[in-house]
Amino acid sequence: MLFYTHVSDQYAPFHTKAITANVRDALHVLDALLYHQSNLQIQEHYTDTAGFTDQVFGMCHLLGFRFAPRIRDLTETRLYTPEPPRTYPVVASLINRKLNLELIRENWDELRRLTVSVRQGTVTASLLMSKLAAYPRQNSLAQALSELGRIERTLFTLEWLSSPELRLRVHHGLNKGEALHSLTRAVAIHRNGEIRDRSNEAQNLRANGIQLLVAMISAWNTVALQNAIDEMKKDGQDVPEELLPHLSPLGWEHIALTGDYSWRPLAEIVPDIAVSVS
Repeated sequence: MLFYTHVSDQYAPFHTKAITANVRDALHVLDALLYHQSNLQIQEHYTDTAGFTDQVFGMCHLLGFRFAPRIRDLTETRLYTPEPPRTYPVVASLINRKLNLELIRENWDELRRLTVSVRQGTVTASLLMSKLAAYPRQNSLAQALSELGRIERTLFTLEWLSSPELRLRVHHGLNKGEALHSLTRAVAIHRNGEIRDRSNEAQNLRANGIQLLVAMISAWNTVALQNAIDEMKKDGQDVPEELLPHLSPLGWEHIALTGDYSWRPLAEIVPDIAVSVS
């Protein structure tokens, strides 16, 4: 059992969910983007290799999200084109095969119905993605979504290889997630961080409780950092504005996560008590 947590670019966790460790993260990516119950307007989502599949690429496109995963060995990933590979002799070795655009056209109405159902919550995104992933390869709807995802993945791969700004943005976004995970592991000290709850409700309750503590620490650090910056400016010290976006409120070295204990002789804290015996 593990907690799958999403964090915004303001370092705040906005959705967490208990999932089984043997399930791929990609099946649960869309749940947080659609059902986070916050005021955030998610536009771009970063994840690592475990959080992507071609079908996730396709569904993110249909739902209007910019999907930007950091894919391991991306330079070895094959591309897909509307024409046969021989049409592009210079990059033919990078192309897997021709896209089946007709399959997407034939299933376009079904893909749109699928998107509306997920958006409105008629069926959860994680359940839908798990069902589609389990469908036989000959299922036309699952194939159409994968084919649409291959278009998006090809476009993303080309941009990734040609855009240092995109690579840097994704890298910074994932670093924020890793900082949040480090703080979460530090906070989850009960039972040595092991989750022993049996019910899904209890597991999600514990996950949300931990993220509440993380959010409290992040908020406190944010106020403390702002106060420190204000004091530095009052003292006439130069505070370069371009460095401020690199500050993180997720540090915890200055916080006693287990509390401070003061052991004093009992006589110092318990006053003399007069006893009357009759």
